[in-house]
Amino acid sequence: MDLTLLYRGPLASCDYDCPYCPFAKRRDSRDRLRADRARLERFTDWATGQTTDRLSLLFTPWGEGLVRSWYRRALTHLSHQPHIRRVAIQTNLSCRTDWIAGADLDTLALWCTYHPGQTPYDRFLAKCRELDRLGARFSVGIVGLPDHLDAARRLRADLPDQVYLWVNAAEGRTYDDAEADVWTALDPLFPYSRRPHASAGLPCRTGESVISVDGEGTVRRCHFVRAELGNLYDGTYRQALRPRPCPLATCDCHIGYVHLETLPLYDVFAGGVLERIPASLT
Repeated sequence: MDLTLLYRGPLASCDYDCPYCPFAKRRDSRDRLRADRARLERFTDWATGQTTDRLSLLFTPWGEGLVRSWYRRALTHLSHQPHIRRVAIQTNLSCRTDWIAGADLDTLALWCTYHPGQTPYDRFLAKCRELDRLGARFSVGIVGLPDHLDAARRLRADLPDQVYLWVNAAEGRTYDDAEADVWTALDPLFPYSRRPHASAGLPCRTGESVISVDGEGTVRRCHFVRAELGNLYDGTYRQALRPRPCPLATCDCHIGYVHLETLPLYDVFAGGVLERIPASLT
């Protein structure tokens, strides 16, 4: 089968402390880090051995994964597996970038977020330019807060034209038409992020061809629906895969609503759904 998996292990530490972000700065204990490494290695072994399926993998850690060597090794290794179509990760790009040269750049992709006030602009831009020089697939984004507008405009001017700059609506923020127009001028797809999407009862690919997996191997349809479908490692999840409507009233996160069948985003992002790169830029 063709299967997309969103993996999130126990890692919770991040080197940034953005006030608008759930990945708040915190420290993981050594035991927690060891557990995260062991569980990521188990998932990597499973994905490597799943050669009868075609897999697409997105790592969505609560913390920053790429500052940890085991995430860099896992992505590099998985990128070279012929049955894995894409392996991507969400990152603040605070990590070193030289490891990317060892990956299969036709398979690896990065979903990068710039957080003003957490890292110097020139440092972040230099890393983006290094990714571009290496030939890496990546998108760059920012949260649509008024204080971020100048940085967003600067990024759009400084990034190569083929690098998509996305804008996430800030959680809980209402955008009037004039404000939304300002952000849409930078990201033509901002209207999809502007408001939560009504989703109750609507068909969604999650639970059929897209699943969420935690460090224990527990499978759910997505990160936002807690009902369990089975376990990845004993194979019990497979019998639960089927079309099913969304049980939630709304979906307001891109990694969720991108899979709604009532939205055209699989066409908009064809070939780049996991790394958030529109088809027009591939």
